[in-house]
Amino acid sequence: MALRKFKGDGIFTGYQMLDEGHVLITDHSGCIVEIVDKVDSGEGIETVKGILCPGLINCHCHLELSHLKDYIPEKTGLADFILTVVNERHFDDSIILAAIEKAENEMLKNGIVAVGDICNNSLTIPQKLHSRLRYHNFIELSGFLPAIAKARFDKSKIILESYQTAFGFQHSTFAPHAPYSVSPEMFQLINDFPGNKLITIHNQETAAENELFKKGQGDLLRVYEKMGIDISFFKPFGKSSLQTWLPHFNKNQSIILVHNVTISPEDIGFTKLSALNCELKIFFCLCPNANLYISDTLPDVDLMMQQGVNIVLGTDSLASNHQLSIWEEIRTVQKNFPQLSTATLLQWATINGAKALQMDDVLGSFEKGKKPGIVLINEGVERLM
Repeated sequence: MALRKFKGDGIFTGYQMLDEGHVLITDHSGCIVEIVDKVDSGEGIETVKGILCPGLINCHCHLELSHLKDYIPEKTGLADFILTVVNERHFDDSIILAAIEKAENEMLKNGIVAVGDICNNSLTIPQKLHSRLRYHNFIELSGFLPAIAKARFDKSKIILESYQTAFGFQHSTFAPHAPYSVSPEMFQLINDFPGNKLITIHNQETAAENELFKKGQGDLLRVYEKMGIDISFFKPFGKSSLQTWLPHFNKNQSIILVHNVTISPEDIGFTKLSALNCELKIFFCLCPNANLYISDTLPDVDLMMQQGVNIVLGTDSLASNHQLSIWEEIRTVQKNFPQLSTATLLQWATINGAKALQMDDVLGSFEKGKKPGIVLINEGVERLM
């Protein structure tokens, strides 16, 4: 069997950093054979400058919004961002499809090997059929009015079926958009749908979300007004949005909470209790560059580290980010939380992300038999395999 041998300034395995005295060995297809000491590696070593790392995992993206790059002004807040996306996302299909292809090329160039992608339509299917990246397709559901839940759900079933036909049942599931856009009736339909074991949701992206659920107040009321949605039926719950919606899920799901900008210690404690009682697996996805783009805020990463939660990374969309690069998300976190080690951040971007998307049988770490891809991290990211 022909082998390739790689030696860098270090190797990050997905779990730990190894020093430059180690060599990564693969077959020519990229399947990991082993990591050995340099003295035992023999000849034919390819020596590179930088850290060898498994391919990076983007746990949250909206590929279908790639045509909105540089279209929405920065730092206007979530309410205005939502209104712009809802009202102005409809371009000619040819423009959207070209932007999708360009965005996927960018992710490939930036060392990303797998993506948790939000889908409101079928427009990303043709590009994804090229199988250059692995995707989990989250078919997004929204509808705050209880009366429309069933009709919206049935309409989205058609989109889900198109993705399941193209990519298999395992890689496409329903996901609620956000607490402020999904009714209890819709949450129940998602919870009860057979096989819907992997879910994602935009969680506590703005303080206004908690204001709505605690007091029935805040800037999100302006969104309903502008969209002509009568929410006179809605009664605030007197508690945070997370503590309001999470109890709807009780069937052993894995749930990726995205953004978490205003999450509190009490909320994190609530997720741990829910995970224990309902056998849930909870992951906290950070998209720092999108948070800065939309509202110039960041989540409390120190709090999450202190609480020992499972953290992963996402880019969000080009509507809310200048690039689709997990390495740039890492750099932003490291700039604002310099006490975090590179190994910690790379773990979020590799094995943690692979586990969150249920792809860790193949991706996320340099373990025998896996094909995680190999990237070289120096000043930037370079794909080697």
